[in-house]
Amino acid sequence: MNKFPIIRTGIGQDSHRFLSSDTSKPCVIGGLMFKDCPGFSADSDGDVVLHALCNAITSLSGVPILGKIAIDLCHKDHITDSSVYLEKALETLVNQQITHIAITLEGKRPRMQVRILEMREKIASLMRLEASQIGISVTSGDGLTDFGRGDGMQCICIMTTQSTS
Repeated sequence: MNKFPIIRTGIGQDSHRFLSSDTSKPCVIGGLMFKDCPGFSADSDGDVVLHALCNAITSLSGVPILGKIAIDLCHKDHITDSSVYLEKALETLVNQQITHIAITLEGKRPRMQVRILEMREKIASLMRLEASQIGISVTSGDGLTDFGRGDGMQCICIMTTQSTS
């Protein structure tokens, strides 16, 4: 029996293009709505942060949440709220406790800096963590990529866990 906890690291990434600005689909990022920006081209709400979190969990558990599970929820049950997918993903972390999450967002729009604290609180609530366990950084990308030119948004997430048994 191992006396020390086993530390694991999961990495997740997601990106989506914005729909045209005449769409009524809301822009949801990190569980928050942004009124000054069109929604994402996706079957779900396209929340790149919650999708990247799901992908990080998949890299830890091996269960592909944004594959068949999310597709079934979206198409069969008409669930488009990515927090439902995240809840399913969290169920797959058997004997693992999340200790820290690092999130980086790249996109020219919407302006995220003023809502980082609110986003940390929202994600902490969804993940059942303390806000201090979540770090969020944002970059405009300086126009070097499609995200930096305002065509969409990308999120990269690193999640650290330790074994609980």
